[in-house]
This record gives sequence, structure tokens and C-alpha cells, in this order.
Amino acid sequence: MKRKDLIRKITSVGCVLVRHGKRHDLYINPKTGKKQPIPRHSEIDKHLAKHIIKELT
Repeated sequence: MKRKDLIRKITSVGCVLVRHGKRHDLYINPKTGKKQPIPRHSEIDKHLAKHIIKELT
């Protein structure tokens, strides 16, 4: 999955960027309080993307 598609998907459910990092960005879902690092690679493995979406929603 492309990184920009993953970011678009998690921000559409209300997640916001907490901070930029060198290798990862940290996103949080304010409704649940869960945080998840998002790798700064252009391609993210589909299993990892599925896990990130599951944790943040």
C-alpha cells in the first residue's frame, strides 16, 4: 500500500499527526487515545498497513 493512501485512510477516520520523526511519524486517534507509528517508506507492507488501520480505528 502506498504511504499516502494509508495516511489518507487513517486521517479520514479522525487520526491526527502528533510528530514527525526521522524514520516514522506518530499518529493518534483522539477518540480512542491509541497511538501508532507510521513508517516513512513510500511503500508499506499490506499486513503492516492492515495492522495500523486496525489499531487506530
